[in-house]
Amino acid sequence: MNKKIKMIGHNNNFLKFIDLYQNNQLPNKILLSGKKGIGKNLFVKHLMNCIFSKEDTYSYNIKEFEINNLNKSNFLYENNTHPNIFKIFKKKDKKFIEIAQIRELLKFQNHSSFNSKNKFIIIDNTDYLNLNSTNALLKSIEEPNHNTFFIIINNSENSILDTLRSRCIEFKLSLNYKDVKSIVNYKFDDDIYNHINKDFINVYNSPSFLISLIIFFKDNDIDFQNISIEYFMYYIIKNKSYINNEFIFDNLGLFIELFFYKHINISKKITFKFKSYFYLKFSMIKKYNLDLESFFIEFEEKLLSE
Repeated sequence: MNKKIKMIGHNNNFLKFIDLYQNNQLPNKILLSGKKGIGKNLFVKHLMNCIFSKEDTYSYNIKEFEINNLNKSNFLYENNTHPNIFKIFKKKDKKFIEIAQIRELLKFQNHSSFNSKNKFIIIDNTDYLNLNSTNALLKSIEEPNHNTFFIIINNSENSILDTLRSRCIEFKLSLNYKDVKSIVNYKFDDDIYNHINKDFINVYNSPSFLISLIIFFKDNDIDFQNISIEYFMYYIIKNKSYINNEFIFDNLGLFIELFFYKHINISKKITFKFKSYFYLKFSMIKKYNLDLESFFIEFEEKLLSE
């Protein structure tokens, strides 16, 4: 069965980008910013498909904001083999985007474009640009070829070097509550959002976070309708999920925030002083890659024990 790839929640910005492109007004150095997990990558994927699939058998459906999995441009984009699109992202076995990848970018930038069409260079997640790769990138975007566009994706929670930001035109993406709910329900083809325990629903959520959370619950036979944030913290401490599960590890700060969000105003035991103490300790552990186990032993003793 053919599965369409739908975009929800960024429709107005998407149409604005298409209009700018069609009228030759799209900036050639774009910084696309927004909260982690709201679909910035998906936005770019749809943009590329809309631009390059016009001659495909299954072209982009701009009325429904849908990519057809069977179109050729989508296949080439997914495999990073599109002749007019070059994607840079952190490799799984590396800590940063390496300078060698920027050198490959330069080769792509200097080659003639396929069929004289515009070329796009997409850099995913500025968090993984170190100083060396950033400096090399700055040189490449100083004076790009007239038919080359840079789209640099940035999670707004993280800082970005002013030298890079100043060279780009920034566009900010966001989602409202209704959009987040629709994306989660669309993913599971079910009204699943309304059944998630309310402990996990607040302004800190992105659709990507909630989707991954539900998948984690399902994979581990956890009742996501009834599990509380307290029991969930017990669970990840007991099973050391913060060590053996990448999703849990990447979102530890958010789970801690959800715990305090629930308790800070209803518990005499859990105060702002406790919150500040554990936030500071957690940030130091993450910064210096220290032992998480001792942190969670103390977290359990002071905050989860009756």
